[in-house]
Amino acid sequence: MKGTILDFSIRANSGAISGEDGERYNFDGMEWKGDSPPARGMSVDFSTDGDQAKEIYLAVGSATRAKAEKSKVAAGLLAIFLGGWGIHKFYLDYRVPGIIFLIINTVGLFITWMFLWIPNFIIWVIAVIEGIIYLTKSDEEFEQTYVIGNRPMF
Repeated sequence: MKGTILDFSIRANSGAISGEDGERYNFDGMEWKGDSPPARGMSVDFSTDGDQAKEIYLAVGSATRAKAEKSKVAAGLLAIFLGGWGIHKFYLDYRVPGIIFLIINTVGLFITWMFLWIPNFIIWVIAVIEGIIYLTKSDEEFEQTYVIGNRPMF
């Protein structure tokens, strides 16, 4: 049966799936057959045993597979070291905020060099703060907020 993961707790190693039949199924993390941890919003294929989901696989062609493999450490380090150019935004698939960071940094560099690059400094500070936030969140919080939840800022 096909369905969507509603929630998964790494700490409890359990979660819930909404099946295409409209029913909810609980599952244990041991039933997950994917390479990366299950996350909210993933399309899955599974079998059932009563109200329990068994043998859970990431659905073939699922668009969330690539998104589920983002690293908070990589995103945090990109934000701290290259964040002024929006590299961390592009890494997390936030193209519009990435382009905004890139334009502000590039235009700010050429237009305001007499004013000590104030726009560049502001963008860099924002990126460093985001990098620190990424690194201090748990893996589960990072995944839910920035990868699955599509939250482009802070």
